Amino acid sequence: MMRSLWTSASGMSGQQFTVDTIANNLANVNTAGFKKSRVDFQDLLYQTLRFAGTPVTAGAQIPTGIQVGHGVRPVATVKIFSQGTFRETDNPLDLVIEGDGFFQILLPDGTVAYTRDGAFKKDSEGRIVTSDGFVLEPEIIVPQDAVEVSVGSDGTVSAVLLGDSQPITIGTIELARFVNPAGLRSYGRNLFLATAASGQPIVGQPGMDGFGSIAQGFLEMSNVQVVEEMVNLILAQRAYDANSKAIQASDDMLNTANNLRR
Repeated sequence: MMRSLWTSASGMSGQQFTVDTIANNLANVNTAGFKKSRVDFQDLLYQTLRFAGTPVTAGAQIPTGIQVGHGVRPVATVKIFSQGTFRETDNPLDLVIEGDGFFQILLPDGTVAYTRDGAFKKDSEGRIVTSDGFVLEPEIIVPQDAVEVSVGSDGTVSAVLLGDSQPITIGTIELARFVNPAGLRSYGRNLFLATAASGQPIVGQPGMDGFGSIAQGFLEMSNVQVVEEMVNLILAQRAYDANSKAIQASDDMLNTANNLRR
């Protein structure tokens, strides 16, 4: 069987994976805190038919060998953690991180997840939670008689209570960052989980020690650029077409060989 059939098939599979990734990027173009992904590829094994440097006569050797590759495979989907665009919302619990860091979210099983999605809400107990009801870590409870909530750039959360004129501090938001954020595992629900590749979280105060500061009344939108994704989509589609042409050419060659005895 011709190698080119399997080689081109691996190319088509790889480009299909690229299109799948682009589709997910485009589907989340309006998802707050979403980070786009990029597929990295790696060539497969090579069959060596002639080794370079093989002596042929005294004082002469083969300058270049003969190797045939066997295709391509996706080797990584890299999360790009560049800053997304900001959207003003005037909602006091919409928060954005200007710079490095993640909000910490406590999952029901006790695991801490991480997110750039700052679209927070209050639950029935006054706790600051995500859209899925997961609690912001460390927990901050907004008093029931609070008439105004403000969040400082350093993460300090203050509230003005009914009948009072001076705000009181009700908590402080802490951020986490990682040595290798690309090693985080996407959990869905705009959340990431730490892995051995990401390293342990480094927790700190917003605006200090390299952490980004917090802005209230804004949301960080996705960092997906539609035009860039469309260009990538065109390139992937063309590469898919080219690989299918290689399969057709190989099939035509096999058909020609089969008809030699007619």
